[in-house]
Amino acid sequence: MRDPSHDSTHAEPVPAIWTGRATNRVQWLLAFAGAACIALGIVLAVVSSWTSGVAPLVMSVVGCVAAGLLMLYGTLAFVHVAVKVDGDAVEVRCGHMGLPRRRILLAHVVGAEFEPKVTPRHWGGWGYRWRPERGTAVVVRRGEGVVVTLGDGRIFTVTVDDAESAVRAIRDRLGAGSGKPAQI
Repeated sequence: MRDPSHDSTHAEPVPAIWTGRATNRVQWLLAFAGAACIALGIVLAVVSSWTSGVAPLVMSVVGCVAAGLLMLYGTLAFVHVAVKVDGDAVEVRCGHMGLPRRRILLAHVVGAEFEPKVTPRHWGGWGYRWRPERGTAVVVRRGEGVVVTLGDGRIFTVTVDDAESAVRAIRDRLGAGSGKPAQI
């Protein structure tokens, strides 16, 4: 992992509130597939003339609509992620509704690292992920990310554009609490 504190851009002042985002436009295709499943369920319910009974029709309609809703939520919730670092916490909000949301108090953070290559493959896909050996992550796309280490040893990773600036903002706030630069 590269140490952004040694970059030439380190001289830039750290904003009072740092914000960043990451977006994955490919997931819109999956959202479209979910909408298509919902539409199929509606079409089956309205125009079908199933001769084999009501139960197969109901199961088909409910199955299509349920699968479509799961695909829509699962993709729209992770089309983008917004990260905010302020004086109190690192806050991560996913999707258009901001759910799921994770707020990590800086009092619980002992370190922050820049990770240049976070991939969905390493985490088992896109979304909110947990792996025993790696911790928890919000992965919306391949690329750079922030790895936050908590005092209890847990690790949280999030993909975000300009992750080096986020790491600087977190480290700056960790150092400000003790009156000396954070040695992370």
